[in-house]
Amino acid sequence: MGRIYLDHHSTTPCDPRVVDAMLPYFTTHFGNAASKSHAFGKVAAEAVEKARGQIAALIHADPAEIVFTSGATESNNLALKGVVDFYKTKGNHVVTAATEHPAVLDVCRGLEKAGKIRLTVLPIHPDGLIDLAALQAAITSGTILVSVMTANNEIGVIQPIAEIGKLCHDEGVIFHTDAAQACGKIPVDVREMGIDLLSMSAHKLYGPKGVGALYVRKRNPRVRLTPLIDGGGHEGGLRSGTLPVPLIVGFGEACDIARRDMVEESNRVLALRERLRKAIFEAFDHVRLNGSLERRLPGNLNVSFEYVEGESLILGMADIAVSSGSACASARLEPSHVLHALGLNEPLARSSIRFGIGRFNTSDDIDRALTLLQREVRRLREISPLTSVARHGENR
Repeated sequence: MGRIYLDHHSTTPCDPRVVDAMLPYFTTHFGNAASKSHAFGKVAAEAVEKARGQIAALIHADPAEIVFTSGATESNNLALKGVVDFYKTKGNHVVTAATEHPAVLDVCRGLEKAGKIRLTVLPIHPDGLIDLAALQAAITSGTILVSVMTANNEIGVIQPIAEIGKLCHDEGVIFHTDAAQACGKIPVDVREMGIDLLSMSAHKLYGPKGVGALYVRKRNPRVRLTPLIDGGGHEGGLRSGTLPVPLIVGFGEACDIARRDMVEESNRVLALRERLRKAIFEAFDHVRLNGSLERRLPGNLNVSFEYVEGESLILGMADIAVSSGSACASARLEPSHVLHALGLNEPLARSSIRFGIGRFNTSDDIDRALTLLQREVRRLREISPLTSVARHGENR
């Protein structure tokens, strides 16, 4: 029967069209894009600029505003540390949210520990959405940066980015968003949304691993950053290092495919997610949807199955690739900080499963996953002492 991949928030398979676009740049067109004195380098440089344009088009940016990095984690580091260092004479206050990715929260806490910033971490509503009034109240004359992710990697909740962007611009504060999960899945327009800095990663939208980008606004207002890496002055001096041309070409192709097919693909993926969600809630009681249903990525479903330990459920469904939280936090033993921020207690947080439906999934995949899920949830609940305790409580 084969295995089924339902963990597309962790990573996505490289689209065959992306692989085809990349292959010539490993062999025939192998030049260094910085070596523009000969044809090999010029061909590579032209490919890089074409990809830069494709990536910019996806988020409605100017190609000159795209800075290549190794991925969204590096982009987040460059955005946060770069702003804090460059604008340190203006202020040192940074605002973020409790449900951010570790690549933002850990950076912020590291800067705070080093005494470089004063940090405010905003709580969120039980549906996963930020409180705009609380954000406005948190901003002071010393606030230099607000960082709120576009779509959450665990619960798929889409934040009101345009409203946050307007608020920040009205207050004269730089706005950064980690859009790694959003780009290519939902429309993102850096101009209309008032975004100053945006992080993205190719492997989240069917491109190769190892390459990403940071959008840096060049006007109205122009955003300045202190680079993290020196040596050669590549990427406008913001990110030195020889460019990985094949990966960049693949990144560009992945963005171009996403831009063309986003509406149709999102509708198809959403239909599969709803098929899964409705079947789960019809088959079981004591289940909880984590995060807003209305403001959610099309392919995301995060559900808590009471009286079931999430890791045991994952092990019992060995042929179905799902997860219990962020791939980047999987080495940590504690339950998801995102689910705790929603107000879930520890047992409920530990009973949660994240389903990530993607481009190549089919209705047959969903039906097979449901069959295994129903079998394992029932089996685990039958052997769980928590189930019998709950049943006794209900019978009183």
